Amino acid sequence: MTRILGIDPGSQRTGIGIIDVDAAGRATHVFHAPLDLLAGAAAARGDLPQRLRRLVDGLRAIVEEHRPDEVAIEQVFVSKNADSALKLGQARGAAICAVVMHDLPVSEYGARQVKLALVGSGAADKAQVQHMVGAVLGLKGRLQADAADALAIAITHAHTRASALRLGIDARLAWSRR
Repeated sequence: MTRILGIDPGSQRTGIGIIDVDAAGRATHVFHAPLDLLAGAAAARGDLPQRLRRLVDGLRAIVEEHRPDEVAIEQVFVSKNADSALKLGQARGAAICAVVMHDLPVSEYGARQVKLALVGSGAADKAQVQHMVGAVLGLKGRLQADAADALAIAITHAHTRASALRLGIDARLAWSRR
């Protein structure tokens, strides 16, 4: 059994999703939640360093409680707003640092890769991704968007990892064309 932590980084809220994957590639839900980085007086004022600290502390606690074996994180989506992209990049960097401090291997996936792996279309919308996450993991009800994205990233890694193992290649190179 392999435990995978999926992370959908954000500078205001970071999605967390954890699944277990058996040798046959079946995924089961362990945990999901959004980490609200705006809680607290300093964070509410827009103090990015304090939000990043909440992110690192929150991930450290989740890693210590759930003991994942591997981590999958979404790559930065470059938007038209440079300031937002920079903050997202900083949150993503803080998340990566938080998990590598626990010696966890990190794999990265683009949003289109996740949508393609889960829904079959790189142009799928959030509702389709949420629906497929629920269907794959047997979850009832509507999932919070950030946590659903994190679970989707973990599922994508599980699928990519299983395919890579069958092919005898490193999972981190499976989407690469190098």
